Amino acid sequence: MPRPFGWNSFAFGFGPRGFFWAGPRARRRQWFESGDMKYVILKLVKDKPRHGYEVMKELEEQLHGCYSPSPGTVYPTLQLLEDEGLVGAKDVNGKKVYEITDAGRKFLDEHRDVVDDIFDRVREAVDRTLGGGMADLNRSLGRLARAAYRAGWKARDEATRQRLVAILDRALGEVEAVAEAARSPGA
Repeated sequence: MPRPFGWNSFAFGFGPRGFFWAGPRARRRQWFESGDMKYVILKLVKDKPRHGYEVMKELEEQLHGCYSPSPGTVYPTLQLLEDEGLVGAKDVNGKKVYEITDAGRKFLDEHRDVVDDIFDRVREAVDRTLGGGMADLNRSLGRLARAAYRAGWKARDEATRQRLVAILDRALGEVEAVAEAARSPGA
């Protein structure tokens, strides 16, 4: 179930990857454990030969935008897989396209339980992040941010923008009160 990108799903800067998510001291969510990326990328290349950028985009799509791998993660992993003989690379229209080898297929078959565990674990994490009430909250936050930005851009004077700031500050106070109540014992 791919989610559409945009204001209706996440506001810019909000959501699991956004820089406002859970405050400045929040620990960044780790989607993959050490060593997982080797299996994940090998599985993606087994599904279809890809170049590095396609691997990054496919991962981001499969994780519904919750995770966007960096080139510093993907390209060294592809090189490692090539060095280990699990993928082969060929030049296609000036791009290095990686394709799984027979050794790579055998490796995935031998480690099928590990691969399944990784994908199940990550799928559950994505469902927890985007599922149920969180999906509703993300959509609502996106609609609020879109409306606030549009109103701010269309405002003809600073007084109107300051009214918007006051409205958002009141909403922030109410949200923080709900969060505090949820953290309190007996809530």
